[in-house]
Amino acid sequence: MAGTAHPAMPFARPIYCSGPACAMAGMPHAVVWVSPVGLPRDETAEENVNVAAAPKRRLPAVTRKTSDPAAIARFTTGSTMRHVIVMTLTGSIGLVAIFVVDALNLFYISRLGIAELAAAVGFASTLLFFTVSVAIGLTIASGALVARALGQGSREAAARVGGASLIFVALITAAMSAISWPFLRPLLALLGANGETLDLATRFLSMILPSTPIFALGMCTSGILRGVGDARRAMYVTLGGGIATAILDPLLIFGAGLGLDGAAIANVISRFVLLAIGLHGAVVVHGLVKLPDFSGLRTIARPFMAIGVPAMLTQVATPVGNAYVTRAIAQFGDEAMAGWAIVGRIVPVAFGVIFALSGAVGPILGQNYGAGKYERLRTTMRDALIFTTVYVSIVWLALVIAAGPIADLFGAVGVARDVVMFFCLIAAGSFLFNGGIFVASAAFNNLGFPIYSTVFNWGRSTLGIVPFVAVGSHFYGLHGVLMGWALGAVVFGIAAVVVCFRVIGQVGKEPPPPRVGVPDPPASAQSPLSSGEAATAG
Repeated sequence: MAGTAHPAMPFARPIYCSGPACAMAGMPHAVVWVSPVGLPRDETAEENVNVAAAPKRRLPAVTRKTSDPAAIARFTTGSTMRHVIVMTLTGSIGLVAIFVVDALNLFYISRLGIAELAAAVGFASTLLFFTVSVAIGLTIASGALVARALGQGSREAAARVGGASLIFVALITAAMSAISWPFLRPLLALLGANGETLDLATRFLSMILPSTPIFALGMCTSGILRGVGDARRAMYVTLGGGIATAILDPLLIFGAGLGLDGAAIANVISRFVLLAIGLHGAVVVHGLVKLPDFSGLRTIARPFMAIGVPAMLTQVATPVGNAYVTRAIAQFGDEAMAGWAIVGRIVPVAFGVIFALSGAVGPILGQNYGAGKYERLRTTMRDALIFTTVYVSIVWLALVIAAGPIADLFGAVGVARDVVMFFCLIAAGSFLFNGGIFVASAAFNNLGFPIYSTVFNWGRSTLGIVPFVAVGSHFYGLHGVLMGWALGAVVFGIAAVVVCFRVIGQVGKEPPPPRVGVPDPPASAQSPLSSGEAATAG
């Protein structure tokens, strides 16, 4: 095969495939053309590739080319702003629903009249933030690879990626939970928890932590659904879990008299509901989960980890910074921690749409990158940043107006009320720049530059927090801690956006991703306004 080039894939390299992985695909003696983006491309004699002794076996219907490329890569045509808005708003409904339920959870707990309970939830949430962040990082990898495979026209490859992703997610999160289990109490103490608050937080975490793999698998199925562009069913995944928690929380906390234990039990049950809904959408509806054998796992592991590991490291940066802030606030007492716990519930409810935006942009960029439509990468980023600016400005104004009632709703008094008011009036504005980091990170992860995402997020969570919080705490006390937490986002948010557009400009100068069995589109198809753009087909 030396010197041989694929007629439609000049940048790919061929390798012979005669093992069980090819047998599973119905090609026991085929050639696999490996593209630069890391996903294998399957070819048979049907695709005009001359392979000696290769049987002319027809591929399953799911892998054959379609006359409607938009059916498998819907984000490669139409308004990028519309895609951004639809994917973000539909995705945020489920997310915000869960965040509202979390806020209600803390609201119910505050009604028990035990101050230490709210502080315990604050400490426990700080550690749970790490597990959630790891799951999100892995979900980014699964969604990005599924979207890229679909953008290149291979639904069969997308299904194999989906199945492998579930296996990787289960193994990684199970190992993480097992390793951290014996150290829950020391970790909480490290954050500043002590006395009865430490006991309560340890018990709460010990009940929830074993269900981490279930939660992570549910998140992974949501990533698969978003990768295929099914924002509605992806919304159902998170929305279903939120509804289950909303129903179970008051029943178990008050009805069964279980208090904090009831909140933990409701959380675990909701995670099983979340997974069940996700599996139905990914497996039954779309057929995008095909469990590969060991050889297939090894093939997919490299591109998955290439995105997943940096994405995990990037996502973990935020809870690391949050842990430092939590420890700084803990020195001001349980009331301050109770206020910080309330802020921890306000942030995702108020800015959950921005969190969803970072997840929504990924599949849009992935499909357009896979289809070689680079100008749409720039317009997608531009529209995402416009959306961020408008949304955060509106929400910040709403928080300023409603700061007092929000504090009253949670019964915050004294120092706790002071923390809530300061956040709503001043610190919330930092999400104008945090949003830029979120969107830029999604672009870096999906365009093959995940290290940039890691650098900016860790920079924001270390250099953008530690010195600011330390100096602020020393000179201005509790307000200084909160202001230091907010200020670091400004510098790193601006820098991330600038570098992101430079990366997109660099990507636009490279040859388009190789296609299978589809000629390059005409020059006029490069316009994002053209309805004649061609996408890859399988």
